[in-house]
Amino acid sequence: MIALTIVSKKSKNSWCIFDFAQKEKEIAAYQKKSGDPDLWNDNEEAQRVMITLADLRSEVDEWLTLQKLIQDSIELAEMGEESMRPELEAELEQVERLLEKKEFNLMLSGKYDKGNALLAIHAGAGGTDSQDWAGMLERMYLRWAERQGFEAETLDATPGEEAGLKSATIAITGPYAYGYLRSEKGVHRLVRLSPFDSAHRRHTSFALIEILPEVAEDNEIKIPAEDIRIDVYKSSGAGGQNVQKNATAVRITHIPTGLVVSCQNERSQIQNRANAMRVLRSRLLEMKQEQQAEELSELRGEYTKAEWGSQIRSYVLHPYHMVKDHRTDYEMGNTQAVLDGDLAGFMEAYLKMKE
Repeated sequence: MIALTIVSKKSKNSWCIFDFAQKEKEIAAYQKKSGDPDLWNDNEEAQRVMITLADLRSEVDEWLTLQKLIQDSIELAEMGEESMRPELEAELEQVERLLEKKEFNLMLSGKYDKGNALLAIHAGAGGTDSQDWAGMLERMYLRWAERQGFEAETLDATPGEEAGLKSATIAITGPYAYGYLRSEKGVHRLVRLSPFDSAHRRHTSFALIEILPEVAEDNEIKIPAEDIRIDVYKSSGAGGQNVQKNATAVRITHIPTGLVVSCQNERSQIQNRANAMRVLRSRLLEMKQEQQAEELSELRGEYTKAEWGSQIRSYVLHPYHMVKDHRTDYEMGNTQAVLDGDLAGFMEAYLKMKE
């Protein structure tokens, strides 16, 4: 009964943070929009409204379900029958799991945290070892996405000369994908005995991870047709050899900023163009956010540009096994589990630190 009282109190505290009344107002506002007969004149906007409405309803329903489970458990405990104890313990375990999940999601309260993400991997200096490390990171994040039940789609990848990747861009689709993954942005360092060194010496390799929120073209990020130049070319594989006879790869240059994105993984030029535009929108949003952060922080005298520099996390495979996050000091000795996508502890520690 004591454990149930604690869970009930935690639930009430989380409920206050959740702000049920505000969610109800948002649902009412989106319901009103969904009833506007002119809404479906803009199919993309209509879909955005309906998806947002469904997400809000689902979120509220989950909290109501949790509250009902707690109330049912309290009533069951008050009956005081010993024969009901196994059932009560099972219900309490379910409540604790749901509450833990909801409390974690409350930490993901940023504007884009609930949405999808684009994950970009770039091999650092170090030749084949760093390219191999980039390939290992790609596998790690694909495994993580699989564990979470997310969809992962490789939009563009440039293979390394001998192994691994020079770079890759992956779309991760699922609820809170960006919120979870924003903890991964930065330089990742690997220390190991190099399989590419004939003397089998210890090497240190670096790779940069970028995490971008995926955004639809809306009032926030608009890209006029005259602002972009589109080039098409034949996609290539490892070593630069052409792997398709037709020019299906797409390179888009955003003329005002000089940003260049390319996609070549699909066999259709139309699909590659659509994917390249997805990446460009996200990069323009990041640029806008960084500019706003710079302007605000310069007023405070504290701005430091995010760029190549000290690593956020080290993965040591020799002379001992350890993965350590240098921002939170969270560490794991089971390096294989981490490389197989067990990143929950690192992500949770980062979010708690930011909170």
